[in-house]
Amino acid sequence: MGNAVNEITFRAPRVCYADMLLVNQVIKFSTGSGLITFSSLESGDSGDHITQSSEKLEEGQETLDLAEDDVLAPGLIELQTNGLYGVHFTTLTRDNHEAQLRPVAGKMAEHGVTGWFATIPTVEEGKWKEILPLLKARSFEEIGGSPLLGAHVEGPYLHPTKKGAHNDAYFKTPSLHDFRKLYGEDNLREVIKYITVAPELEGALDMIQDIRRFYPHIVTSLGHSTATYNIGVQAVQLGARSITHVFNAMNPLHHREDPGLAGLVSMPLSTSSPYFTLIPDLVHLHPAVLRMCYQASPSRCTLITDSIELAGLPDGIYPANGQITYPQRKLGNRATNVVDGSKGEKETLIGSCITLAEGIRNMVRDADVTMAEAVTCASANLADLMKDESRGRLVAGRRADFVVFDQSGYVRQTWMSGQLVWRAGRTQ
Repeated sequence: MGNAVNEITFRAPRVCYADMLLVNQVIKFSTGSGLITFSSLESGDSGDHITQSSEKLEEGQETLDLAEDDVLAPGLIELQTNGLYGVHFTTLTRDNHEAQLRPVAGKMAEHGVTGWFATIPTVEEGKWKEILPLLKARSFEEIGGSPLLGAHVEGPYLHPTKKGAHNDAYFKTPSLHDFRKLYGEDNLREVIKYITVAPELEGALDMIQDIRRFYPHIVTSLGHSTATYNIGVQAVQLGARSITHVFNAMNPLHHREDPGLAGLVSMPLSTSSPYFTLIPDLVHLHPAVLRMCYQASPSRCTLITDSIELAGLPDGIYPANGQITYPQRKLGNRATNVVDGSKGEKETLIGSCITLAEGIRNMVRDADVTMAEAVTCASANLADLMKDESRGRLVAGRRADFVVFDQSGYVRQTWMSGQLVWRAGRTQ
């Protein structure tokens, strides 16, 4: 591909679009603006657009024909990751953050992710203002890495009985510890894009309302919570837009008594019905539950990894990080604390070790969801949740961010802003 090329046309035998797998589509994009300029997907015509697009190329134009077993999809969006490949974001400092974030951005691109949010789980009070400024949105274009879109703060306004792997010694109550002072005004304005809070805590509903009023760019999500269904509904009415890793770190859904936050998944579809995130690693959720959640509300279902620094590393025992104080064990996609069974200690899931591409494959293989449906949960639905109209869909005017899968769901190519940034075989 020469420097003189300013417009590229993808001729794609198969394309993921709006929960559907369409055939023989054409997408044009500018390598200069990095935006999609034409998409036959918007025409509503199911005809053979590849044959119809056989036009003479002008100077600066190039046509790329994807292979018959390629599947073109929007670039994936990673909403919740604590780290990967040895990097945990709680360990970032002013001195090391550049060296830590650059390889993460590169690995994200390698796995088809074209935009990601860094999660900071509960840390000691003074750490929030030290770490968050290091996670301001930025591009890693110079290394072909995926752009960082901001931060997700998962804590410290969580319920101690649903702490998961969080250190509840650092938990706070909103009525006693104002979130503005804890996170910092600059971080709320410029860095934080997503906040998880337990709505039953004293002052939490006021906090949710204040976030919607004063920081409308921030999405409030409900999680690590003992909240009843009714409290959850009230939180949604006051501005909460999502449920964090549904079914995990919350009361179980009860069929006769209170369904808890998990019951919000079945709220009637409307502008206020919440989105919800799923961890499709087959450890946090059974495949039948993944399928049930998706079918309950396909347009509100989103996929996350909730990955930790052990993702991408060999199985084994690893040291603590800035979130936890005990050794960790990785076995496949399962990451837990190292326990002494003779003392009655119980394992706790720390996080996941999957990539989003692997999560998509799990949804297709084990949860009976189509590839196009799973991709939508990791792209368009997440863009809608985050109110991001610049990415997530293969339509004119949006970023030319693409991932090319093979028919089994492995990433072959990643494109960002109209540039090919990664190409490989089945290496994820």
